Amino acid sequence: MDEDEPLDQWAARRDAMRRPLGELKAVMLDGSRATHVRPTEPRLILSWDGVEWTPHAVADDYPTTQRILHGIKGDGMIAAPSPPPRKPAGRHRKPRQG
Repeated sequence: MDEDEPLDQWAARRDAMRRPLGELKAVMLDGSRATHVRPTEPRLILSWDGVEWTPHAVADDYPTTQRILHGIKGDGMIAAPSPPPRKPAGRHRKPRQG
């Protein structure tokens, strides 16, 4: 902390660098961290509570783990955006030359 820096600015800067509460991570049930290596084995989902990682959920396999970690709902497909509405034909047309 700089001597000239106000305490509230220092605290805001420090809080911006800290891990956010509720952040999730996955570990294998045997304790290893290489969760992508064995895609069919279950994983433990951990949540950060500000002090330590606490158990949050158990996922059956790697795809289920990714859905939980990234908040994917349903089948995971992104719906195509609908086309913009067409302008109605009307009197506001460009005048003809000639």
